[in-house]
Amino acid sequence: MLGLGAFMFAVAFTVRSMVKNTHDFVIADRRIGFGFGVGSVIAVWTWSMAVMMSSAQAFSFGTSGLIWFVVPNGLAVMVMVPFALRLRRQMPAGYTIVEFIRERFQNKPATTIALIAMLLGLLAEIFINLFGVVLVMGVVFGINPTVVLVITLATVTVYSYFGGLWTSAITATFNTLLITVPAAIVVLYVLAKVGGPELVFQKVGEAGPNTLNAFDGQAAAGFGISLSLGLLASTMADQTFWQKAWALKPATMGRTFVWAGMWFYPIPIVLGLLGLVGLGFGVDVDDLGSAGPGGIGPYVVSHLGLPIILVALYVLIILNACYSSIDGAFSALSSVVAVDILKRAKPDIAQKSLFRWTKSSIIIAGVIGGIVVSSGIDYVELVNTVYFLKAALIIPLALAIFWRRMTATAFVTSLVLAIAVGYPVRQYVGELQGIVTLEAISLVTAVGISLLSRQTFDFASLRGRGEALTEAPAEVAEARAGDPDPVR
Repeated sequence: MLGLGAFMFAVAFTVRSMVKNTHDFVIADRRIGFGFGVGSVIAVWTWSMAVMMSSAQAFSFGTSGLIWFVVPNGLAVMVMVPFALRLRRQMPAGYTIVEFIRERFQNKPATTIALIAMLLGLLAEIFINLFGVVLVMGVVFGINPTVVLVITLATVTVYSYFGGLWTSAITATFNTLLITVPAAIVVLYVLAKVGGPELVFQKVGEAGPNTLNAFDGQAAAGFGISLSLGLLASTMADQTFWQKAWALKPATMGRTFVWAGMWFYPIPIVLGLLGLVGLGFGVDVDDLGSAGPGGIGPYVVSHLGLPIILVALYVLIILNACYSSIDGAFSALSSVVAVDILKRAKPDIAQKSLFRWTKSSIIIAGVIGGIVVSSGIDYVELVNTVYFLKAALIIPLALAIFWRRMTATAFVTSLVLAIAVGYPVRQYVGELQGIVTLEAISLVTAVGISLLSRQTFDFASLRGRGEALTEAPAEVAEARAGDPDPVR
């Protein structure tokens, strides 16, 4: 844990000369290219859920669970392309999706809801990945959770603090290599240890009537459809990805997301096989203790009698996935704090103070994450709940980006009403019924209320917006005072 952190800190220390102000810290001067872009997108998407939940769902549902988990994951990244390309053309000087909502609607409730949603979503990413580190170190080595939390937070917070998005992009590219190659090596050894893949699938078939049915409806109803929609929201409505969209060089942005989505697929497929090994060879949920199905991957690797170097290699995979996702969330959070909180609260804030408080937000988020994870919250339930709630953002945000008739009232009402009705249905009726209810209410409300209004929005008004973190406040005020556009 400390060795990986030391390596990441060395990278951060090396690139810190590239970070001269808050603008560089949160957007990397919009100069991230194709190579670092693909690596960083894969790394922030390969969080603890991708490397542990794929095993958990394969263990719980068989091959259908693995397929329902894997397929929408890569697609969710590639679906970002039309949204990112359009919004980057509409608002080339943007920083955050909250900033877009503010400029798009000029409505405080809509902006406030978007801000809360982004902050809670980013904090949830930090919680989930901290929990992933605690889980794997506990299952494999039995290390005290508090010790793991302190080391992880200290490690990631320090190197994230020094470099911002530049550090996140560069270290994430290394993280991608340190996830994909070790994953292939470890799983090949696991399959060899248990008698080969043919025996594994034979035993999986014997474990239940539908464990080899790739299209079993139980997985779809249990988590698949809800997770698929939630994954779309987790890219489209996640500042981690919008930060990349505005930081990437425009010429390479589209293919960056396409290649990242495609190159992501081998990771959950390979690591999901560990869940099939656990299912086929009779591991019981009770054997996994408080970790539940989420701990099946670490359990299999640590109980097969593999050489310790392979066990350590598997742990390194989890650490890389969690570290890269946490520092990506830290970086995205800092951009929201700088642009949508500090600059809005005090437009004339000095650059040094802005830079200092922006970086301090990383430390504050880390402390909050440590407190929440220490509470012992259920990992799998946390993941599923976060994705369910995020799914409410898909339709109103997509309409805000593509439809000029979408209004602020429709945006706010559709979000609040969809969650208010959809979440109780999920809790008391079922996951599938809940997500269908949520999306149906979101669509009908957003479109219906917008059509009742005669308002239209001129997207061209977004193109003239200046850099929020580099333009002098007086110049901004002067420009806006003379702007004839009534929508602004």
